[in-house]
Amino acid sequence: MNRITRIKQGLGALGLLLLAVSSHAAALKIGVTPGAYADSVRVAAQEAKKQGLEVEVVEFSDWTTPNVALANKDLDANYFQHQPFLDNVIKTQGYKLKSVGVGILANIGLYSSKVKSFAELKTGAKVAVASDPINQGRALLLLQKAGLIKLRDGVGAKGKLTDIAANPRKLSFVEVEGPQLVRVIDDVDLAQGYPHFIAAAKTFDPGSALLFSGLDDEQYAIRFIARDDNAADPKLQQFVRVYQQSPAVRAQIRKSYLGNDKLYHLAWTD
Repeated sequence: MNRITRIKQGLGALGLLLLAVSSHAAALKIGVTPGAYADSVRVAAQEAKKQGLEVEVVEFSDWTTPNVALANKDLDANYFQHQPFLDNVIKTQGYKLKSVGVGILANIGLYSSKVKSFAELKTGAKVAVASDPINQGRALLLLQKAGLIKLRDGVGAKGKLTDIAANPRKLSFVEVEGPQLVRVIDDVDLAQGYPHFIAAAKTFDPGSALLFSGLDDEQYAIRFIARDDNAADPKLQQFVRVYQQSPAVRAQIRKSYLGNDKLYHLAWTD
């Protein structure tokens, strides 16, 4: 083998290596949380691969890290939060993030493993609610709808525990990060719950809530979130289309909600 042949072979090997590195670098990284969101995005990634689009799905167990990772460019997008949650993050953290596609609108509920009706709740009962200000507001509205508390006038969905104006049963509140609420159901008398986390945990029936939020408020639909600087990325837009148009994704979403259509809505179909 002469010197020129060796150089050509070396350059060829280097070219293949650079191609492999380039191909890997081109893969989209999407951050998700467990349950229906992660499951459906993984199926969408499989569907996208058929179109030549490589997608890496990164799972998180909390609601803080996915936005930190996205802002730091460790992710290309995430899929776990609704618009009010994002608005609050942008306001408090200053992240330059935006929605690039709408996804699942989930029903949330009030669950109990100890009572079968709100009337059975005793004075001083322990209630678990989300620790973040936006989802906590949703829980308090549900508790008000159930007749258990009364919020200050005009508070709406932005209510905090300090906004409770009346608490006749002297309920005791425990703040828990949203994804972990399913784990404390047996330690409290009543808990705010998310059906997709409950279904994923396989601990009890996600359709057994004493009261649901309803599926008529699209602002709470989960969204694909990207940075301002990559929101127009054609690959990302292609992936969102795959997610919204794939029958396999819809089938997986339904499976993740245990076939109970009352627990979710495909918000992009409106």
